[in-house]
Order: sequence, then structure tokens, then C-alpha cells
Amino acid sequence: MKLPLTIHRARLGPTEFKVIRPARPPARALLSDGDWFLEAQVDQEAAQLIAGLWALAATSPRSLVHIPPRRTDPGTGAPGLDLVLLHHSLQFAPSRWKELRARLDPGRTQTAKLPGPAPHDPSAAPRPQRGHQENRDRFHQHVRAGTLFMTGSAGLFADTAWLFADIAHRAPGHVLAHPDRSHYCTRLGHYDRTVGAGRELHVVYRDQWPAP
Repeated sequence: MKLPLTIHRARLGPTEFKVIRPARPPARALLSDGDWFLEAQVDQEAAQLIAGLWALAATSPRSLVHIPPRRTDPGTGAPGLDLVLLHHSLQFAPSRWKELRARLDPGRTQTAKLPGPAPHDPSAAPRPQRGHQENRDRFHQHVRAGTLFMTGSAGLFADTAWLFADIAHRAPGHVLAHPDRSHYCTRLGHYDRTVGAGRELHVVYRDQWPAP
């Protein structure tokens, strides 16, 4: 798949950081902070875009991938969150995000080409150790300055890109085939031992959105 991107740079002290954003932010996507879990609502186009950016994060250990969806829920007016994907090895403190964001340059456009992530295959287990209790390769979450940070490893991002890809590939057909049972979602959390410090991420397909 081809991903049109904008690449920004900024310095914090002696360190330069690169921030990757989609050239066109997802119009029909919302990330909200619930009491017990985090919830992302997406249509097919947004799910495909975020899946690609999630896969890109796996191959971009020196970058922060910033995804800015809607800032408010069009139905309730509740505030939404931005999403940043980054590697543990970058050692970036989420508390400095507001400062970094304010210093970003205008950016330059670039198109990334990468294989599109596949939907979830329950029979596939590329890293069986993820199911072990002693597995420590897990996401750490922080919410700072209206932004959810998902900090993980290259392998972890690669193994979980299906989270949104599954929605893009399967949810529209499910809704058409089962109009009375149209709810379609995927989950990432403690049950599959992919989240260490943080809460479950619940991704829901939403095909009906009000006009902007």
C-alpha cells in the first residue's frame, strides 16, 4: 500500500526528533478515553490508514508516528484523543510532547510504500511467547496533552497491525451480512498479554458518521 505522509522535525535540546503524520488525517475516526478502556471508532478508510501507519511504526524505530483523528465525538461532544506510536528505544518522555509538537517544522511530503497489514488469523502465532505470563514485550500507555502514547517494540507493532486491518477487511462485509448483529470490533489488552502498563484498546467499526 502507498501512504502519503508529512515528515516533521524538531529539536529538544541536543536531540532531533522526527514526527511522521498522515498527509490527510482520518476524517472518520475517533479515539476516546473511557473509564475502563480506550475506544477507537473508525470507518473502513480510517481503519485501513491507521493499519498502515501502525505497520509503518514497526519499521520506524527513530520516529514518532502521530495520528490526529477527530477531536470531539460528533454524537456526544465528548473530547477525543490523538494517537502517537513510538518505540521504547527512542526513550522519548510523553510529558515533553506538547513542547515537541509546538516546535515542529512545516514538514515535507513523502510517500511510503509497504505491504498492507493482513487481517487477524487466529491460527497464526508468529511469536508464541506473547501468550506466556513472563512475556515482557508489551505496550506501555500514557495519556499526555490530549494524546494517547502507545510505546512498544518493532515486533510488537508488527504483530498487532492486524488490529485495524481486520476492521478494514472484514467489518463492512459483516455489517451487510448481519444487519441485526452489526457490531464488529477487535481488542488489544491484558487478555492477549500485549499491554503491560495501561488499559484495553477496543476498536469498533462505525459506518455512519454525520457530515463534517
